[in-house]
Amino acid sequence: MVTDENTETYDASVGVAGSSSGTTGTTQDVYSHPAHAHNPTPAGKRHVDTRSQQLPLTDDLMPRLIDRKNWQKVKPTFSVEELQRRLDKLRALMLSSNIHAALFTSYHNINYYCDFLYCAFGRPYGLVITMDKVLVIASAIDGGQPWRRTQIGENVLYTDWQRDNFYHAVQTELAGRGLMTLGVEFDDMTLDGFTKLNLAVPDMQKVDIGKPAMRLRMKKSDEEIALIREGARIADLGGWAVVEALEEGVPEYELAMHASNTMAREIAKTYPHGELLNTYAMTQSGINTDGGHNPMTSRRVRSGDILSLNTYPVIAGYFAAMERTVFLNHASDAHLALWEINCQVLRRGLELIRPGARCCDIATELNEMYREHGLLKYRSFGYGHSFGILNHYYGREADLELREDVPTVLEPGMVLSMEPMIMIPEGMPGAGGYREHDILVVTEDGAEDITDFPVGPEHLIIKKT
Repeated sequence: MVTDENTETYDASVGVAGSSSGTTGTTQDVYSHPAHAHNPTPAGKRHVDTRSQQLPLTDDLMPRLIDRKNWQKVKPTFSVEELQRRLDKLRALMLSSNIHAALFTSYHNINYYCDFLYCAFGRPYGLVITMDKVLVIASAIDGGQPWRRTQIGENVLYTDWQRDNFYHAVQTELAGRGLMTLGVEFDDMTLDGFTKLNLAVPDMQKVDIGKPAMRLRMKKSDEEIALIREGARIADLGGWAVVEALEEGVPEYELAMHASNTMAREIAKTYPHGELLNTYAMTQSGINTDGGHNPMTSRRVRSGDILSLNTYPVIAGYFAAMERTVFLNHASDAHLALWEINCQVLRRGLELIRPGARCCDIATELNEMYREHGLLKYRSFGYGHSFGILNHYYGREADLELREDVPTVLEPGMVLSMEPMIMIPEGMPGAGGYREHDILVVTEDGAEDITDFPVGPEHLIIKKT
């Protein structure tokens, strides 16, 4: 357990970490951390904001770090063996890369390694992993939840009673142990956070562990695939909820709320021991379909409207999705022709996902299909992305996306989407956004489509007259 005893103090307000001289760690290799963070302002020239300086606390009931083992451990999302497998792979990576300790700060990596999805609300969170220890650093506002969820390792909570107690916790855990290299997530840590980290552990060289850790997450285990499969099933239920509620005059937000509530109830039924967080739906209509992630509005659906049906269940931080083009009652000939082309691209894309295929080659071939129809310029984004611990604010695995600039070769165990979209501007025949989305699991000899919702004009012109 981390304690406050016999540790150096860290005071960010005056730029001092364990030294009255204001050591900043600026002698570190500039290639070991982001270029914008390699040269903090020298201590003698640093502006001191006197408003942030704090008096020493005299109340023993308001410590900097606390321990709250409240109640008992909850049933985990994954087996302890699965979580240990992930740690073993990470430690093998650290050993081969000469990384003595890792400090993860992102939602996705903390959740991946300890089954705890935090709620930041402006506070930093961390997960320290060494060869012999795992420690979650969370905010005291969470009470006993981090401890209840963490199945492997220890927990410490930092309080709000002094500024930057999070970095004090990092220093308490890592300083003075002879650990020379610290892996951090360059794509997650801010310049401010990096500066404070350098003050807290100035003698540790900082190297990136974000991208290597991302690559470890790209291939899913059997337990992960089983969870994602359930997510895909629940996403389909959300789609049917939209079909059920769809009729002329219904606002977009009512359709989305009905789908979200349906999915949340099913997640609660399937995983009664789990937490319910981040499940949502977006149902756009008319002009609002022109963006893949446009928010729902109070626009009321009209007969003949093009709709984009999007359902996003999230189970223990694991994201699933189902997206479809839908029309209410009828569709024009121009709309039907464009819709069918998009469905053709979807079907070809599903065929191309197989082990040994390169992401960039899949994108290139599908581009040619759009080009033949004069629609390539109306594409909006890549053809698909990885699935796992993911949401709109965390977890994207950039090396597993179906884009022209991604050469990754698909392997069994990878899970990704096929989701072609075109957007025809307002005023043109067939105006609107067309988007179809399935989730596929790459197998030894092909890929399994785990989305079971119908697609295309023969199924999704919903007649409610």
